[in-house]
Amino acid sequence: MDTRADFRKCRRVTVKIGSRVICNDQGLAYDRLRALSGQVDLLRRRGMEVILVSSGAVAAGRRKLKGPAGRLTIQMKQACAAAGQVALMTAWEKALSAHDHRAAQILLTADDLADRHRFIHAKNTLVTLLELKAIPVVNENDTVALDELKFGDNDTLGSLVASLAESDLFVNLSDIDGFFESDPRTGAGPQLIRQVDRVSPAVLAKAGAREGSEDGTGGMFTKVRAAGRLAERGMASVIANGLTRDVLPRLMDGEDLGTFFRPSGRPRRARKHWLAFAARPKGRLFVDAGAAKAITEQGKSLLPKGVRGLQGLFAAGDAVNIMSQEGESLLGVGLVNYPSPELTRIMGLASHEIEGILGFCHSEEVIHRDNLVIYDKPAA
Repeated sequence: MDTRADFRKCRRVTVKIGSRVICNDQGLAYDRLRALSGQVDLLRRRGMEVILVSSGAVAAGRRKLKGPAGRLTIQMKQACAAAGQVALMTAWEKALSAHDHRAAQILLTADDLADRHRFIHAKNTLVTLLELKAIPVVNENDTVALDELKFGDNDTLGSLVASLAESDLFVNLSDIDGFFESDPRTGAGPQLIRQVDRVSPAVLAKAGAREGSEDGTGGMFTKVRAAGRLAERGMASVIANGLTRDVLPRLMDGEDLGTFFRPSGRPRRARKHWLAFAARPKGRLFVDAGAAKAITEQGKSLLPKGVRGLQGLFAAGDAVNIMSQEGESLLGVGLVNYPSPELTRIMGLASHEIEGILGFCHSEEVIHRDNLVIYDKPAA
């Protein structure tokens, strides 16, 4: 999907819908859900598979339970999500069934996608639902997710679902027209950026703070960051206004709506994309300058000789962050071949010495290069 004209070729699209698109002061805006369901129907009639990542549960539950104004406590947010998710799915089911489509609810936590086995199970479920011609409606499981198990925003969740499903395109619908040079709510006629070829640190800086609305958790920063992460996967994204008439079919016709983020010409493989953005590191390894150069510049595996220290308790197969020896720079992330107690005994040694110390040698590498992601810039 290198150009907007390519959108016509989409066979699978993930659409994230922000809470401000489908909610108003009274709760769920049913007329907007009906309009979006009609647009989804048009895409389905064109032969496209559609996955919805829908916000709105907390907003709907807040109105339903007459919750307080302002920022919600974790407990209040979870209670609102529990009540609102029922209303949200009922509304989607009714709106989609009017076009003879079946909705299927999927609730996820960050921990579900951080674990590789659960990630694969989630993917298999999603693909099976699509094969059965259902429309998956995905949301974060706010009723049980703790802070350390949360995605933090549905922009991040949407991008991970798009990657999980290997979608051709990710459409992020908000209540503004796209990504602007400055905040359109505070600036005087800022210019809409029609296309972004690379989400650089300078582009992210233009996106501003990470804050969202009272009911939502995202902001333009998380939307642009999500688009940048998908670009590294080789996937195109669009940020557009979900309140625009027939926005989805018009986008698929190649119309110049919103901001188009082009995919990278050197995409990451699916497994490495998961490792970079979904896996949750359980510890840190500190490596010397020689090892840092070998893994960042020469594409080599990390050997025990280059490991000078570690933090955390982790098992073989867990993700760990790789740091410079002084701990000042995050170099990358990888899956370790040895648990922390064993690695403590062999770090700093040559690979041929492993068996003599442990009595066995599972691998000559602490982290094989195939299970290693190097950051070419500070990780956002």
